[in-house]
Amino acid sequence: MELYIRITDGKPVDHPILGDNFRQVFPHIDVNNLPSDFARFTRITKPEKGPYQVLDEQPTYQWVGSEIQDVWNIRDMTAEEKAAFIEQVMQRKPFPSWTFDEPTCSFLPPVSYPEEDGKIYQWNEETLNWVEYTLPTE
Repeated sequence: MELYIRITDGKPVDHPILGDNFRQVFPHIDVNNLPSDFARFTRITKPEKGPYQVLDEQPTYQWVGSEIQDVWNIRDMTAEEKAAFIEQVMQRKPFPSWTFDEPTCSFLPPVSYPEEDGKIYQWNEETLNWVEYTLPTE
């Protein structure tokens, strides 16, 4: 996707402009030789965060080399944030027999979900196993 952004005092302002829109609004500007008040912009996909990381909802626009890019701020949770988060997750334990897996911040059943066979299974806490789910008939 071709994008451009306005530059004021060396910093990006406003939002990126699509290349076609840019050429319509500024037909006199050569996109291969931009004046100092515009720069190319590259959209960077929002990164995946780990279970114990915090990611800002919106990126900042920053110079990266000769263009402006989305820069995502991601950081590890503090020890206090992590402990509070784990406490919240622990309150949503799906079944008594499942165990908490701290590295993935998820609960694991004592028996793995059946291999992909096209069927749907649900957990049965009495038998501590997966049972095939059948849709109710009317």
